[in-house]
Amino acid sequence: MAGVAWHYVLKFIITGDAAVGKSSLLIRLTDQRFLNNPDPTLGVEFGSKLITIPEENKVVKLQCWDTAGTESFRSITRSYYRGAAGCLLVYDVTSRQSFLNARTWLADVREHADPHLTCILVGNKIDLCSDDGQPGRRPREVPTEEGERWAKEEGLLFVEASAKSGENVEAAFVQATRDILNKIKRGMFDNDRSPGVKLSQPSSDTLNLEDDRTRTRCCW
Repeated sequence: MAGVAWHYVLKFIITGDAAVGKSSLLIRLTDQRFLNNPDPTLGVEFGSKLITIPEENKVVKLQCWDTAGTESFRSITRSYYRGAAGCLLVYDVTSRQSFLNARTWLADVREHADPHLTCILVGNKIDLCSDDGQPGRRPREVPTEEGERWAKEEGLLFVEASAKSGENVEAAFVQATRDILNKIKRGMFDNDRSPGVKLSQPSSDTLNLEDDRTRTRCCW
């Protein structure tokens, strides 16, 4: 890591129903691995990752907060929405109810987060409905076209992904990051007013202590 610097630190939140794979997406991003049965998130979990946006010549550190998807933690997780620059709104493509509930989660984010926040709708678990003859497959309940259409209506970015295979996981964060950087160039985010966006150029001493893949469990 010595000699490497990041230009921005961006705060992301990951939200959606319980069991849609939010924690698995974070683990895939930060650790490049998949857990078959991750423990339910209690409150929030944290992970960070350095990504490069070549066309912008920028290195960006993502600070990602994975929020619990149960109602009992709703008041806690809402506090993490404040100041976020990006949001992954996640549903399970094999669960229509999780897609319908995404509307409530989106309303919550828009009520409590920065009005300029970039939100990307992520249809997770596409591996479960792939036709590869493997056991454990489920029927798809949310067509790709329906997810795309709703995302467009709400002004969201959109991607389908698989935390298990890794397909489109980092791409979802990169797509959202590009949109945030574009907003920064247009003056929509300001360092003094937008805590989810920080301009940062740490020293080499600091970098020697940093890791681009960290996860911390925060429980209440």
